[in-house]
Amino acid sequence: MLNWVGYKLVEIYTQYTYEKRWQKTSEKDALRMIAEEMPETDPESTLKYIISQIEKGKIITLGECRFSSKPI
Repeated sequence: MLNWVGYKLVEIYTQYTYEKRWQKTSEKDALRMIAEEMPETDPESTLKYIISQIEKGKIITLGECRFSSKPI
């Protein structure tokens, strides 16, 4: 099964640097967060990159927000 960006369906978890808990996040909310953290970038392209990396088990930090495929 593929998500809207053509990658394997993956759950997105986010955590701001000042938070202790990871939160399950929808793609819509992830796009909003990306736009807030990095307004000069294209949110959809950035989300595609983030999803491609978190599928590999990496944690991606964008501004003050971290993205992961599982809660740590």
